[in-house]
Amino acid sequence: MSFTLEDESNGILPDRMIAEMAEAGLILPAYDFVESQIQPASLDLRLGDIAYRVRASFLPGPDATVAERIDELKLHEIDLSDGAVLETNCVYIVPLLESLALPPEIVAAANPKSSTGRLDVFTRVIADGTRRFDMIGAGYHGPLYAEISPKTFPVLLREGSRLSQVRFRIGEATLTADELDALHAAERLVDAANADLTHGVALSVDLSGESSGGFVGYRAKRHTGVVDVDRRGGYAVDDFWEPIKARPDGSLILDPGEFYILASKEAVQVPPDYAAEMVPFDPLVGEFRVHYAGFFDPGFGYAGAGGKGARAVLEVRSREVPFILEHGQIVGRLVYERMLERPDALYGQRIGSNYQAQGLKLSKHFRV
Repeated sequence: MSFTLEDESNGILPDRMIAEMAEAGLILPAYDFVESQIQPASLDLRLGDIAYRVRASFLPGPDATVAERIDELKLHEIDLSDGAVLETNCVYIVPLLESLALPPEIVAAANPKSSTGRLDVFTRVIADGTRRFDMIGAGYHGPLYAEISPKTFPVLLREGSRLSQVRFRIGEATLTADELDALHAAERLVDAANADLTHGVALSVDLSGESSGGFVGYRAKRHTGVVDVDRRGGYAVDDFWEPIKARPDGSLILDPGEFYILASKEAVQVPPDYAAEMVPFDPLVGEFRVHYAGFFDPGFGYAGAGGKGARAVLEVRSREVPFILEHGQIVGRLVYERMLERPDALYGQRIGSNYQAQGLKLSKHFRV
């Protein structure tokens, strides 16, 4: 099957085009795709059957392959065929079951899945000859690898586990400032009365507790048991998390080295013909990291797909020093991009979407 796009196309490829790419040999899975692997605007990537424990994270650079660097840096190999535990603060490289043969006009970008970020599993995708993580250049032909480093909980993984997702785009998909203003006027992308749309929709942190029974988030416990990333609803919240109550002054001190799950003050939505991505906020405003998983699919929070606006869940970690977050403090921006075509299934429709119409919510692994 051939795969063609119209001249001067601009946008993110939807679900059916991702399927067509695979049929045309532009995506090369080792095994057939499984149910729900193709999302409205992305493809979940599956782990292969072996993990390499390496001395340190790396990028191959333009003159090397990932396999060559693994040979230089590996400490030992771990068989994932029947499942294996990856320990915290170690670095692992896992070949993925999907490889690519991209045409010259299509680029790809990867991101952790929402559930991966909420477990504080640091993961990113590497391709041969690259100088950047999570970015696969136009025309790339070759394998993909996942770098994985659990930061809080040891995790049980196996061949076929899905930690990352990849989007495919052609041309310039990001909305201009005027286009974003017009879309917000038509769809009201965020429920804030005076929305800040500078360089994307601004999101702030909710530390009031008003929408979640007086609680503002969760802090991860240390020295817990193992989390099986493929086990849904298998763990008691109290065994892994401490709830955080709202303070009268609406503040929260982030302790270095601790991991927090918080939520945005604003409810957001992504209309069907668009996708969004949360981008890093200006590091000059504070020494903290706000998110791991940044993709928001078409239909996220959208009333027509079963949502009525949804909070963005924030995966927060302070860096070197304690840092005070204040209620309403801007912590990220949601950049909107146009879809090349509307997906066949929106987020929340027939694809096992776990976080539609969400508020403050842990990953799907925990019983609430």
